[in-house]
Amino acid sequence: MISLFKTANYISKLSFTAIKQLKGDLMAEVVCKCGLKREGGYLYFVNKDGNAARVQMARAGKKSSKKQEVLHKCGVKRKAGYLYFIDKKGNVAMTKMNRGGRKKKR
Repeated sequence: MISLFKTANYISKLSFTAIKQLKGDLMAEVVCKCGLKREGGYLYFVNKDGNAARVQMARAGKKSSKKQEVLHKCGVKRKAGYLYFIDKKGNVAMTKMNRGGRKKKR
């Protein structure tokens, strides 16, 4: 009886995650496999040209150089309504932007 309950509970959790993945809420899609190694003190991002770049973070009392250092030339073509970022593994990924919040007054 106990093993049946555990199995049913496991199956319900599994189906919930499968539905979330089909809906597209959980996963981000990898666009370019770069494999960047991150260093502390830098902000990593996808620039206007679609390349993986970094810039030194501003700290209190210090000015940062605003010069971008391009790390990997991906040349990603952006789609409207998607957020492009560098994930934990150092790859360029995209996910659909959540457009929620309050409605504007007219």
